[in-house]
Amino acid sequence: MKKIMLGAAPLAASAGLATAQTNAPTLSLVAESQAMIWNAVTLDRGRIFVSGPRWTGSRGPQLALLDGKGRAAPFPDVAWNDWSPGKDPASTFVDVNALHRAPNGDLFVVDTGSPTFGGAPLPNGAKVVRIDLGTDKVIRIYRFAADVALPGGYIDDIRIHGDTAYLTDAGRPGLIVLDLKTGNARRVLSGAPSVTASNRPIVVAGEVVLAPDGKPLKVHSDPMELSPDGRYLYFGPLNGPWSRIETQWLDDPRANSADHVEPWAELPPVGGTAMAPNGDLYFTDLAENAVKRRTFDGHIQTIVSDPRLHWVDAPYLDSEGSLWLPVPQLDRIGIFHGGRSKIAWPTQLFRLTFNGTPTK
Repeated sequence: MKKIMLGAAPLAASAGLATAQTNAPTLSLVAESQAMIWNAVTLDRGRIFVSGPRWTGSRGPQLALLDGKGRAAPFPDVAWNDWSPGKDPASTFVDVNALHRAPNGDLFVVDTGSPTFGGAPLPNGAKVVRIDLGTDKVIRIYRFAADVALPGGYIDDIRIHGDTAYLTDAGRPGLIVLDLKTGNARRVLSGAPSVTASNRPIVVAGEVVLAPDGKPLKVHSDPMELSPDGRYLYFGPLNGPWSRIETQWLDDPRANSADHVEPWAELPPVGGTAMAPNGDLYFTDLAENAVKRRTFDGHIQTIVSDPRLHWVDAPYLDSEGSLWLPVPQLDRIGIFHGGRSKIAWPTQLFRLTFNGTPTK
């Protein structure tokens, strides 16, 4: 396993940064790796967790805890990170795509269940694994039936309100509603325009990102956030635009949720998002290598733009208000370039603050 370098010095705010803020932000390099292509990060009491999908070519654990000695330790243990072709995927990570800490502190890990990009989930492979971070033990596994985790689907991200989890499917457009008490899951908005990618291209570094078939990449329902009070779910395809729906219409299996979808925001193609307690939405603008903020009243501000922030995925907003930014460079993955990776190693993880103080 390659080592992770922790605790690097902050990068100078003058090094290629552009900002609309009067007090310049600071990007601190927290960790870097020559092995893991991390697209997700979360924190718990100072501990840093990262993960990276198998299809990217990421090596090492699917889910890792970065320790103070510069090592990426398999989390919650080696067995959960020991899947290989032919092994039972029911109780191991096949392809971790998302991490999310619930309001109660539990860690929810989304496993697409497919080791290949666009492939069908393995039997019992698609799941959400719930980990108690007080004990670091798996306390429940939520498995998805074949009519929920569809062939060609890609269960992407998760948000939680009360006893209900909401997930996106980036491969087969739709949302998934998961009852955390019963474990029952069902699809909603399958194939609806609000979750289906348009022909709007995803542009990074001035180039259109192409899928393995050579056509412009389309990523269906991908980013999403819950309003701080849990009333609304905001969602959309990666290339926008975003819609919203009151969660009551998702929670009621008798409701026709498509009748209650509303337009919400015209956002550019984003790598990931985080919502602040005041309703501000932080998002990563792929075309501009930027982190931006959409205020609750709809105004959009550029916080920082930097060439090192090349396809920032799934930022994490910590309790102090700092943004943690994993940089997997997903458009440079080999499958998008005829099998030849263009990753600029090492991959990096940054923390964004303003003049040493947290973002607000």
